[in-house]
This record gives sequence, structure tokens and C-alpha cells, in this order.
Amino acid sequence: MSGHSKWATTKRKKAKIDSARAKVFNRIIREMTVAARLGGSDIEGNPRLRSAVLKAKGANMPAKNIETAIAKGAGELDGVQYLEITYEGYGPAGTAIMIDTMTDNKVRTVAEIRHIFSKAGGNMGEPGSVAWMFKSKGIVTLAKDAIGEEALFELVTDAGAEDMDSSGDEYEIKVEPEHFSKLVDALQKKGLTPLTAEVSKIAENMVKVTGEDAEKVLGLLESIDEQDDVQSVHTNAEFDQKELENL
Repeated sequence: MSGHSKWATTKRKKAKIDSARAKVFNRIIREMTVAARLGGSDIEGNPRLRSAVLKAKGANMPAKNIETAIAKGAGELDGVQYLEITYEGYGPAGTAIMIDTMTDNKVRTVAEIRHIFSKAGGNMGEPGSVAWMFKSKGIVTLAKDAIGEEALFELVTDAGAEDMDSSGDEYEIKVEPEHFSKLVDALQKKGLTPLTAEVSKIAENMVKVTGEDAEKVLGLLESIDEQDDVQSVHTNAEFDQKELENL
């Protein structure tokens, strides 16, 4: 897909990131809790919550965990109040990085992320320092054996998709955020269950990193992603997939 950093694909292939099931669950639970707090507990009327629930089901999260997270967010049960904070910074080779967090202690979170940047040879940036390089896009992936390419192209185009990439192991569909829910609805009405479905920050211009730089940037991204309060990491770094296999 044009403009996609493939960072999400890199994370899946490296297998080091989010390898612990408990960590995956914790991130999704936080997302559901905040989504329910901001938009209410009605899944059908809250697109962000629907997306989070879809992610939870994809991770095989028990229904009870989903229900509890939503109830806490909606104020029906006592729970921790999380703040959503996005941090920005630069990694080795001039790469740009955006970090979405949910935290109950922003002093702790910013200190830990600043330390991670510094240790890896990067630095934190001011708000807006790299945000202008990214645009929010809905990204949906689907198994190749779920539907034929022509049929899928017609379906997603009618649902507002702006791009579909079938060159990889999965179909990857890009859509403007305002059409994200419509696209997911259209797929589900056809009995198609996305492998992943989320609104992500995509860099408009990529920075190719190779060799030692690639190793340093990947190490920084992994360290950031392992921080407990981090929900997602976005970068304009572009890696050579064959080279990654040797890192």
C-alpha cells in the first residue's frame, strides 16, 4: 500500500513485540475503557468502541473481560481513569516517531519514554514537531482466502475505501477515518471478519533505513512499544523486509 510504513507488518513478523498475551489484553482493555467513557457503552453507536471490541475478539479475549472493560469505561463499575497522551520524537537516521499512550500517571510515562529515546540515541520532540508528517487512516486487513480480489475491490470501493493492496500475504485496505465504520460494516455484512481493523497514523513520506541504522531504529521502536503505557507506535521508517530477517 502506498504510504504505509509496514510497521504493523514488521511487528507481527518480528514476534518480539506484544508477544505476551497479557500485555495485548491490557492494551485492548484500556482502549475499550476509554472508548466507552468518551462515546458510551452502545457498541453500535460508538465506532471507536466497535473497533476495540473487534480487536478484542480477534485476540480471543473472553467476553467477560470485554463486558467489564466497557462497564468500567461507562461508569457502571469502578475503574482507573486513563489519560490519552501522544508523544513525538526523532530516532536514529532522522526517523520520525509518534507514540500513543494511555496512562494514569503522565509524569511517570513521559519520564520513561524520554529515557528510552535518550538511551537509543534519539530525542523527544515538542508537540507538533513530527505530527505534520502523518495522516490518520483506517487500515483493514483480510485473509486472502476469504474472498476473491475483484469481488473485494468492488465491495470496499462501494464502502468508501481509497486504496486496496493485494501484493502481500493479506489484503490491506486503506480508508479515510470517517468511512472506517462503514467499511467494517460492509465486510461484516458479507460474513467477512477482518484480521485487523484500526485507525492508525500513516507517514506521507517514508525514510528508508538500512544496515546499522535499521537495527538501531528497530531497537528503539521495540523498546518504546514494550513500555507499559504505550498503546501504539507510528514511524516513517521503512525497512527492507529481507534485511530484517537477519537482524
